[in-house]
Amino acid sequence: MTASPNVNRAWFLIHTKPKQEERTTRNLQAWNVETLSPQIRDYSYNKFTGERTQVAKPLFARYIFARFNLEHLFHKVRFTRGVHELVSFGDGPLELDDEIVNFVRSRIGKDGFVNIGEDIKPGDVVVIKDGALKDFTGVFEREMKDSDRVELLLNTVSYQVRVQIQRSQLQKFADASCRA
Repeated sequence: MTASPNVNRAWFLIHTKPKQEERTTRNLQAWNVETLSPQIRDYSYNKFTGERTQVAKPLFARYIFARFNLEHLFHKVRFTRGVHELVSFGDGPLELDDEIVNFVRSRIGKDGFVNIGEDIKPGDVVVIKDGALKDFTGVFEREMKDSDRVELLLNTVSYQVRVQIQRSQLQKFADASCRA
């Protein structure tokens, strides 16, 4: 008597064909394979109107996680439409620790997107983490069109000035009671 395909399941990393993460996920789920295809929220801009719209993008382009019994489903998974290959090391597919997948899952918010950074909104007090203005505080004003830059109202000793800076250089000010 052989083991059921639902016994001895492990997580594996699937390398998909270009822009086929969603298709691969659907096709694997048709085989009753548990999948995780984490998404992030991104923004695109209409080149004519400059209007910003939200789009979903894969956290890991061309990769998804799949949990299945390797012995029973290897060939079905390997030849599923959208699959390029199973990520392997040595003589076979690389089995992932459950902790890796659980960590990614723990970062998925109620909106279904992976939270990879702080959500900074206009009016939030921020601190500059690095660069020439390191440790200065300011008030987040707005994101700039079609870039990863933001505009802050920076507080200095005797005056306020607006500056543009990379969003990655900011973090929310930890003490909300101290206003800039």
